[in-house]
Amino acid sequence: MKRAGTALVVAGLAVVGLVGCDSGESRSSGPTTTAKPVLWNPCTEIPDAALTEAGVDPATEEAGIGGNPMSGWEICAWDSPDFALTVYTTNKTVNEFEQKPGNVDFRDVTIAGRTGREFKVTGASKDLGCDVVFPAGQGIVQLQILNSPLKKTGLDDPCEYLERVGEVLVPIFPN
Repeated sequence: MKRAGTALVVAGLAVVGLVGCDSGESRSSGPTTTAKPVLWNPCTEIPDAALTEAGVDPATEEAGIGGNPMSGWEICAWDSPDFALTVYTTNKTVNEFEQKPGNVDFRDVTIAGRTGREFKVTGASKDLGCDVVFPAGQGIVQLQILNSPLKKTGLDDPCEYLERVGEVLVPIFPN
């Protein structure tokens, strides 16, 4: 599936909703005393054993979007034969995700004892993916599952599978 194309991941940008695309850098010409928060990095913090248990191949790891870093985000993706798993972190808030046009069907979920907000993204791939954002001290951690549009097999309900994957990964996420 090797980035069933990078197109799926790039389409994932719409899913992520790059809420505002703000780099988090100050636009003031004067000195600042606020340091940019260090984001939790899923590529370095999620152990290979957890990824294998979640059903993805750790060797398929890809940082960023199509291998490119995104300012204000830490992003890491892995593949399985039927789906792609991506974990994002940013300093944005759950409310910012809820306000983003195109993010729809929000509902409360609890995965591994942690409350989050599940949502979909409008468009042709709406039924191929599922996302959950969890509030964290640094902003949010987002878990995403995307089915391959190229395969006839895959996950009947990506949100149901996201919950199963989340039972393994969510306990690793920062609070």
